[in-house]
Amino acid sequence: MSHLNDYLAEKREAVLARNAAIEAGTAQPLQLKAHVRAEGRSGVRRLRIRDHQVISDSPPDFAGYNLGPSSPELQLGVLGTCVTHIFLIQAAQRQVPLQSLEVEVTGIIDPRGGRPGHESTPIWPHEIGYTVHIDSPASRADIDALFEAVERSCPILNLLRNPQAIKAEVKLVNSQQQQTQQAEAANASSSGRQADALAA
Repeated sequence: MSHLNDYLAEKREAVLARNAAIEAGTAQPLQLKAHVRAEGRSGVRRLRIRDHQVISDSPPDFAGYNLGPSSPELQLGVLGTCVTHIFLIQAAQRQVPLQSLEVEVTGIIDPRGGRPGHESTPIWPHEIGYTVHIDSPASRADIDALFEAVERSCPILNLLRNPQAIKAEVKLVNSQQQQTQQAEAANASSSGRQADALAA
């Protein structure tokens, strides 16, 4: 039966190498980037991160086609993947054996949030919680210490618990004006070539 311990051995090597880079002063901050484009006609949100693509969509009751998870669902999923990853990292670092690991994340999103009669209802996902299912021969004390380390070091968990100010800006692009300018430039270039030809 397949279990996680072989992978944890590989993870431990990577964790130790990363820790060595931090201690040596060679580790540097990483620039993160995500790009989302709304598809014409369907409104589907196409999320691109590095060489990966995820489709986000709404359920039919919100004019969606149910082609992918909604943004709030993705947020819960991101929390779950991060918690899972940090459990693996900490287990590898602490050499806590794991046969299996599963994380379930739950939350509520209320479409009535902020509307009359529901002014105090959050418009954002709330009552978020996660449950970890671990199969391990380790002692309860080791598992509790592992859990505390994850709670302390999980980036997305701590982002949600300690939100930061987010810089935002809107850049207006007038595609019709751009097309007009491109057409005028093309016409001017074509007229110039014709004039040069006549002069020759």
